[in-house]
Amino acid sequence: MEKEIETCTEEAEHPEVVKAVSEKLPDIELLYDVAELFKVFGDSTRVRILCALFESEMCVCDIASVLEMNQSAISHQLRVLKQARLVKYRREGKTVYYSLADDHIQTIFYQAFEHIME
Repeated sequence: MEKEIETCTEEAEHPEVVKAVSEKLPDIELLYDVAELFKVFGDSTRVRILCALFESEMCVCDIASVLEMNQSAISHQLRVLKQARLVKYRREGKTVYYSLADDHIQTIFYQAFEHIME
């Protein structure tokens, strides 16, 4: 027998709570941007690339070798990571080296690892 789910009988039974929470919510555009960032983290290849870049700046061929994938697949994912401002790059002659855009990325991952391992 299914348990009946309780629902509110009025639109807002606690208007003071609704008002207080509504005033503290971030702007909808900011929340949209956060959701987009989490979508980028939603691909295991991109997560693996970021984890590899925790260790060292690397070129596409080195990343492909570490992840045992082809360079074209890595390049595609690096484009997505660049658009999301998670990686940056620099040129040295004909070689392009990729690295993390900033330290916030590692912080996000370490918090995620900590959460999962609890």
